[in-house]
Amino acid sequence: MTLAQTLSDAKKIVIKFGSNSLAKSDGTINTDFLTAVAEDCASLTKLGKQIIIVSSGAQVAGLSAISGWAHKKDLLYRQALCAIGQVELMGRWRSVFSKNGLHVAQLLFTKEDFEDYHHTLNMRNTLFTLVDEGVIPIINENDSVSFEEYSIGDNDNLSALTAILWSADALVLFSDIDGVYTDNPKTNPDAHLVEEVTDIGELLKSITLGNTNSFGTGGIKTKIQAAEKVTSSGIPMVLANSSTTLSALMDGSHRGTLFVPAEKNAFSSASN
Repeated sequence: MTLAQTLSDAKKIVIKFGSNSLAKSDGTINTDFLTAVAEDCASLTKLGKQIIIVSSGAQVAGLSAISGWAHKKDLLYRQALCAIGQVELMGRWRSVFSKNGLHVAQLLFTKEDFEDYHHTLNMRNTLFTLVDEGVIPIINENDSVSFEEYSIGDNDNLSALTAILWSADALVLFSDIDGVYTDNPKTNPDAHLVEEVTDIGELLKSITLGNTNSFGTGGIKTKIQAAEKVTSSGIPMVLANSSTTLSALMDGSHRGTLFVPAEKNAFSSASN
């Protein structure tokens, strides 16, 4: 099945946006980008799609609000900055979605939440209730209370955990790259896009993992970790450039990398 068909068939979709997608070159929040996302999501909900957003950007939004804290690097200031920035970030999301007639809700999760039965049950019930009522949940890690030894650490893996929790039909990671390449396309002109991955173990033998980029906490490594999580739970994952839209991926006008769940691989092999 193609990437476009996978997303077209999916009703419940988790979309993750990284800090690099949400920030302009000067480090401030890109409101035009958020506006385009809200318009795309609004059009898709009218087609019967249900959407959950995992949004990075609390630190970026915090720096936009209090630029004088940019030089403060210790943990306490970082956690405080995230608390300030989360308010700013949600205010931007609420504004752009309200213009499209949609309400949003904020949920902040920690690693501990996903490891506690009662927490996960309440999280799942809340997600289902919000989505069933036409509200767009916007999720981030609770960085103001998390600490390094006991945090999820990146929103790629958070979005994977969310997709599994919600029993999503697909996870889409929007980043500043077009998908998985055999090498860094910015430094290697011979690098080519891998459009479909059916065996992550084999993929890792054939590509070069890069480093974390400027604003984000992840990189291609955490995106592959996310793919391993969701595909092992039967959920396909797409990695695509945030310069495109979910609608454009669905109609096939833009490409990305599709990670196919193992059970779908087995079904395809059995039917051939």
